[in-house]
This record gives sequence, structure tokens and C-alpha cells, in this order.
Amino acid sequence: MTKRATADGTVGKALEVLDKVAEVGRPVRFSELLAGSSHPKATLYRLLQTLVSQGMLAYDDQQQTYSLGIRLVRLAHAAWRQSSIAPIARPFVSALADVAGETVHLAQLDSGQVLYVDKRNAADPIDMFSQAGKVGPAYCTGVGKAMMAFQDPGELDHILKKQSFYRYTPATLVTEAALKAELEDIRSEGVAYDREEHEPGIICIAAPILTSKGRAIGALSVTTSTRRKSLEDLEEVRPALQEAASKIAASVEDWQFPA
Repeated sequence: MTKRATADGTVGKALEVLDKVAEVGRPVRFSELLAGSSHPKATLYRLLQTLVSQGMLAYDDQQQTYSLGIRLVRLAHAAWRQSSIAPIARPFVSALADVAGETVHLAQLDSGQVLYVDKRNAADPIDMFSQAGKVGPAYCTGVGKAMMAFQDPGELDHILKKQSFYRYTPATLVTEAALKAELEDIRSEGVAYDREEHEPGIICIAAPILTSKGRAIGALSVTTSTRRKSLEDLEEVRPALQEAASKIAASVEDWQFPA
């Protein structure tokens, strides 16, 4: 059990259980949850029963499995509409995908990590990690670095503490010093790159979505495979990418975002 869940009492424990069910990515049995839980058997069972009765989880009697409930899905859709820039950005994301002919991602930062809030696949899609709703690392993705580069120093320090610096590929930046140096370049250039840092063969160019005060509220990227294009090729879509990011920023300028 995390210290945060303990401090937040029953609600924190219940949310931790929801996270565990979501992480599995499929219907999960009680025995599986218990094996990875710090809660006693009786406590975990009670939390699960409460979540099921509230519609946050669904229980399949035949398979004896738990999965995310309809009420949670409704809340997720409401959060997407109210707290995400995705609804306003959607037409600009689609237009950029048509111009670029490659996959376009829209992302925001969530607890120091990248949350993909929208995605438009290329006509010939590439198999890759990112999907709308997925959370990925910030330090080794184009959108993550684009957003980190335009954070206040205090907030950036907080975000950096949450990075694992795990080496996914030979190109991954695995030290805070190396990442900070690249963030300086990104602030100067206005765009970030993923040079096969998270997935072999996957590259991208990304631009921050900035408020009038210069704070990143999201990022936009054009992503492709090294089988199809090079980083130099992606430079051709840089003007369209930055224009789309600017249009999204202008459209959400008056929106009140969660802190």
C-alpha cells in the first residue's frame, strides 16, 4: 500500500484497487489482485464489494472476474470533456494528420508522466505503444520533453523527480543532467524529438501547446517509423505542427485548467 493511499484512508485504498484493476488491462480474478496487494484478504474483498456496489467495478459471476464498471467509464468520459484539451483540439489534430500523412498524438502531463488524450493514425498505421488513454514516460518521448521544457523551474524539478530514467533503447537519456541539457535545446528550438528513445524504430517531432504566459498545457507530435522516414524528413511537417499547436493554444486560452 502506498503512503498516499494510507493517508487518504478508505477512499485512497479504494482508488488504489481501481488502479490495480485498470493496470491489468483485462478482467482480473480476486486471487490475482490479492497476490499483488498489501491489503489483508478481508479488507481487499470489502473494498472490491463496495466498488462493485457503486458501479465503479463490474463483477462477472461466471468468470469470477472484476473489470472497470460503467459508472467509472461515464466519469472518465466526463473528465475527458472537462479536464482535457482533446475536445477542442480534435479538429486541429485531424487536420494535421491529413497534412502530415503520419500518426498524430495529443498529450498532457499527468503526475509527471505523459497521458495520451487523443490520437489520429496514419492511413498506413504503425504498431506502437501510444494509444489514447495510455500513460507513458515523459523523459524519453517527444511530447513529454516538449512539455517539460516549458514548465516553471519548481514544477520541472518536481516532474524530474518522478522520472525513472530506465533505458528503453540505446538512445534513451538516462540521466537528469543529459535530459536538462536537451530541455535547454528544446526551449531554444521550440520543438522536441524522439530519436528512438522509447521504442526502437519509432521517431517523432513534437511541439508544446503554450499559453500566452509560455506554460505548456499539452503537446502535439507527428510520429512515424524509421522504415518510412528520417528525422530530417519530419522537419518538413514542422511548420504545420507548430501552426496546429498555436491554433489549439489560441482556442483554449480562456479555458480554466486543473492545477
